[in-house]
Amino acid sequence: MATDHPPTEDDTRRTRALVNELARRFDAHIRSCLDGFDLTRTQGGALRELGEPLTMRELAARMCCEPPNASYVVDRMEKSGWVERRPHPTDRRAKRLVLTPSGTELRERLMARLARGGPLAHLSGGERAALEEALLRAVCEDRPQDTQEGQTPKSSKE
Repeated sequence: MATDHPPTEDDTRRTRALVNELARRFDAHIRSCLDGFDLTRTQGGALRELGEPLTMRELAARMCCEPPNASYVVDRMEKSGWVERRPHPTDRRAKRLVLTPSGTELRERLMARLARGGPLAHLSGGERAALEEALLRAVCEDRPQDTQEGQTPKSSKE
């Protein structure tokens, strides 16, 4: 719902503090969920994103980093036997990153742990949807074409 006046400095300060606190709580939840897994935080993030085959560029965009950084993470995951590089079916220049059976099993265990608790667990489905809608409007106000239903906004680095 739009307001008829711009936010005050106090409104902005409170909202910024709440968004920062929510981000801190997400980070703490992710870190606690990674305990007991032989994963770095960055590998855990890559594993979460690899629920489907992705190119390195796609993975990097989802991780909000540059492809060489994602490649370093994937190299380590490949050495651990969790991911493979396979030929892309339509672009012979690209490789797709695909989880191995052990990578799939590891991802399933991590995703199950991440689903328990977390900073939004106490919100109803409607409350989570309203929060997501408000956040999307806030980050995409001047770029609505960047976000389609079910997708996150594009990084400003792209």
